[in-house]
Amino acid sequence: MPTHSPATSLPNQIYNWRGYQTRYQVSGPPDADHTLLLVHGLFVNSDHWRKMLTGLNHTQNGKTCRVYALDLLGSGWSDKPNRNDPTAQSVDGENGRFINCNSIPYNFYTWAEQITDFVHDVIHAECPPPSFPSSPPPVTLVANSIGTMSALQSVLDEPNLFNGVFIINPNFRELHMAEVPLSALTMPLVRQIQSVLRNNGHGLFKTLATPETVTQILKEPYAVIDAIDEELVSVLLDPLLTPGADEVVFDTLSYSAGPLPEQQLSSSQFPNLPVWVIYGKDDPWTPALRVEKLRQVGRPGEDVSTVERVVGLDGVGHCPHDERPDVVNGLVWEFLERLAS
Repeated sequence: MPTHSPATSLPNQIYNWRGYQTRYQVSGPPDADHTLLLVHGLFVNSDHWRKMLTGLNHTQNGKTCRVYALDLLGSGWSDKPNRNDPTAQSVDGENGRFINCNSIPYNFYTWAEQITDFVHDVIHAECPPPSFPSSPPPVTLVANSIGTMSALQSVLDEPNLFNGVFIINPNFRELHMAEVPLSALTMPLVRQIQSVLRNNGHGLFKTLATPETVTQILKEPYAVIDAIDEELVSVLLDPLLTPGADEVVFDTLSYSAGPLPEQQLSSSQFPNLPVWVIYGKDDPWTPALRVEKLRQVGRPGEDVSTVERVVGLDGVGHCPHDERPDVVNGLVWEFLERLAS
């Protein structure tokens, strides 16, 4: 791991989490008015937030931001333990939540616990006591793609830590058992394909893990092609070439359980805090109609939607924070003003 991120020039820092080293970055003053934690999507890392880490570290209307971004376990420059490692199994977030838990550690419950522990152990520890004499400030979560489920689960687990969630292009997990048509018939076939990939796909992974191939792959979710530069390709690809990364990729692709965004947002346990959703209308992975329907999702017995605002962005794909950072950062500032009102 380099000492500094090539994408942000920020120091790469280490958070020792339950026996594993995980990478994070932070920008902005410790006594800032707002504290944000950015949660990345699938197979990327905190460098994917390069334009938000560097774009929000200025004063806006007299207010400042402290912005954290972490590499979830198994991602980026964080450790990538084998799924059968006893320590990895011990940190599996499904432990204690389900009967006969026998999952891989790379799931939304594990990552949710990493997020809440990070808030306690890093963010709260770095808050200067004179600035926050009574209690540490609440944290605003910003999540992209599949990071949405981890962020929402962390809110469900410890709602007192957070004051709002800003979601960017939520992922609806097409291979989730609840999403696959005729799942009783098709899921055995899906699991067989997943098993074949896990056991025999490493050669294919190595063949595809090249700058040229990654560039072509990114052209599918990115509508703003000019945002795909050499820096982006490098900071996403380099960690994927480290030992264990291919195993994590196939383990994650083999996970068909866990929550969906609608289930989390409609839970009776979901707290009454603001949730905004923005999405790129040209995203091939996130159906616009389904995102818009999040306006109708609410807690049982309530007529008010859990989602306060949905904003569609023209000409943008799956990663608006990297494709149109000026627009997205502006919306984040609007959200923070809403939280302060």
